[in-house]
Amino acid sequence: MQFNHIANRLDERHFDTIVELFKARLGFVQLRRTERAIWLRQPQTNIDLQFSMSREAKRDGDKLRSQIAFLSETPKADLEELVPWLAEKGLEASVGAYSTTEFYLDVPAAFVDFVIEAMRPELAVYDVEV
Repeated sequence: MQFNHIANRLDERHFDTIVELFKARLGFVQLRRTERAIWLRQPQTNIDLQFSMSREAKRDGDKLRSQIAFLSETPKADLEELVPWLAEKGLEASVGAYSTTEFYLDVPAAFVDFVIEAMRPELAVYDVEV
């Protein structure tokens, strides 16, 4: 088997807004869409992201441990730039920190089981040959 994609859940009421965020602000392109799901890819990557609509009223209490992660030279600032965009769309968002080099954006009304993480690129330098 070859790794293909990651799937996360979005509240169906905010599904299109978060898809727009990924497309307009993070450069993702749409690969395929069905009635309840969408597949996206950021150019120059080879793993796809699937979002599925969810009606789940209860949010995962441990969702800070589940991320869609990005590398950035300025991770906190990059995430903070998304907060006003989301506010314009009627969604409250906040930025928190795991450490001084790893930050996360949560949009509680929309993200069911994940947050968006941004971290410094050196954290993804592994001493492993792949």
